[in-house]
Amino acid sequence: MKTLKVGIMPAEQFRQRVLDIAAGRYKPAPNEPKIWFSSLKSLAEILNENNTRLLTLIEKMKPESLKELAEISGRQPSNLSRTLKTFERYGIVELKKENKLLKPIVKATNFQIEYKSA
Repeated sequence: MKTLKVGIMPAEQFRQRVLDIAAGRYKPAPNEPKIWFSSLKSLAEILNENNTRLLTLIEKMKPESLKELAEISGRQPSNLSRTLKTFERYGIVELKKENKLLKPIVKATNFQIEYKSA
């Protein structure tokens, strides 16, 4: 399973980083995180206990649809859809369209965290 490298950096420092990249003053190294959070708290909201349990469930059970995942997880489809779309945005899950259904596929279950202080 792929390890996803994520970074934590204060929002103001991240804004400056983006401006420096856009202006050509900074070129990110290939091994730097592609996904950044402004705090450990914001990362923990995404990778909380319920959500990591959901990732494990998807990987082990390999549901064919969101409906099937809702049934086996006991989570409401609307809540599940919102969580999975967030995961997809961060590259943790892929939602693959198959026969008019969305099939969740786990892309990362291991996370390497890099912390940059101000």
